[in-house]
Amino acid sequence: MAVIGFRTKAGTGGRPARAAAVALGLLVAAASGPALAQALSPAVGRPLQAAQNAAKAGNTGAAQSAIDQARAAAKTPAERRAVSQMAAYVYTRAGNFGRAAAELEAIGAPPSQLAPLYYQARQYDKAIAAARKSGQSTIIAQSYLQQNKPAEAAKIYQEMLARNPNNLNALQNLAGAQFAMGDRAAYSQTIQKLVRLDPTPARWRSLLADMKNQPMSREAKLGLYHLMLETGAIRTQQEVEDFAKVAIVSGQAGYAEKVVRDAVASGIVPAGNSMSQKIVDAAAKRSADALRTAPADARNPATALGAGNAFLGAGRFPDAIAAYTVAEKGPNPDAAKLFRGISTLRAGNRAGARQIFDQIRGGPMAEVSALWSLYSSTQA
Repeated sequence: MAVIGFRTKAGTGGRPARAAAVALGLLVAAASGPALAQALSPAVGRPLQAAQNAAKAGNTGAAQSAIDQARAAAKTPAERRAVSQMAAYVYTRAGNFGRAAAELEAIGAPPSQLAPLYYQARQYDKAIAAARKSGQSTIIAQSYLQQNKPAEAAKIYQEMLARNPNNLNALQNLAGAQFAMGDRAAYSQTIQKLVRLDPTPARWRSLLADMKNQPMSREAKLGLYHLMLETGAIRTQQEVEDFAKVAIVSGQAGYAEKVVRDAVASGIVPAGNSMSQKIVDAAAKRSADALRTAPADARNPATALGAGNAFLGAGRFPDAIAAYTVAEKGPNPDAAKLFRGISTLRAGNRAGARQIFDQIRGGPMAEVSALWSLYSSTQA
């Protein structure tokens, strides 16, 4: 199972970036406070104020020029410190975290300020060393992930969870580290705890939205899209169209039509969209054709999977369950079992559906089936 989005990339957000933002505020406060302003000569104070204003306006060149002017005029330790603090502020605003860190290093800034800047600058060894001194565990773990050291990152997250077992961010990042390690058993346990603590649509989307882009069998991807629909994780027109296309190709054309129509009604897809209308028209024809032969096909294990797909697409869940049961004796038993479980759940038998999902223990359908089982267990 692919897990994308668990790592916090340098410069793209997450706790290290928020820590850098806090440091940014501290820097400007330190460099422009009333007491410090009184200790600065006009030759230093005025260009520093100009640098701050230029940086806020996004004029990095003017801000750096003003910093150079103030640095040339600085005579006292207090003035040189103020120049370095404002320079670090300017460089941080400009996204030049390495130079910001260098400015603060020169004046002996505390590790708590330096660690997030090192992280954003991709200086991960320095970030880890500074974060250890300042107790910034998330920066340590995220730095290890960026260095492709998931085992070391997992240890840090486990330490964080020992202190706070319900830390959702730590659980999600631990799952990412465990997946990168290839420890599927530990990963599965962490995901189960995460979703049991927070079975919200946002949490499900964070788990599923990128997974759909990973290599998997067509039937597994279709099962994943069904779970995205079930958990409210489908949010974009592209996801709707991709789901519909996979459903049509897999013989669930009725579901393709339903998904597109529902997306138009909810506003995910604009009304009158030509591509969506083409999908609806194609799906309606294929669904009608499949349903004509489905009753006969449902009696033969070699063709019953297609019949079950036709019935599921039409919302005829008892007929789908019966067809999939026959199909389990055919060439693709796990796909038949997965969709029998989905049909059973949609027919209102949640406990029975979970029992079916739990029967798939290996092969390309196992991970998607495990997620369906988890979803079934988190619903009332």
